[in-house]
Amino acid sequence: MTKRPTHHAVYRSINKPLTIWGVERGLFFLSVVMGGATFNFFGSLLGGVLMFVGLYILARWVTANDPQLLRILLNSARFRHQYDPAKQDDSQGSRR
Repeated sequence: MTKRPTHHAVYRSINKPLTIWGVERGLFFLSVVMGGATFNFFGSLLGGVLMFVGLYILARWVTANDPQLLRILLNSARFRHQYDPAKQDDSQGSRR
């Protein structure tokens, strides 16, 4: 009995990240909020715009290289390291 492979259609739009102006939504929102906070804190429109533009350029670069980087960074604190060869575990006792 031979099994024939089945083909399932996968559409490109499912795997593409949701972006605003070419930047992942979370990073775009972060750059807008930080630009607004800079404007409110320093009272300088130029400072707020420069902060937004700088963070927007950085976010666009991050989205182009790895669109899931924000999710990875936010989840990295929740998970333990799998294996650290430099760490010595003395809980099992020494075997001599």
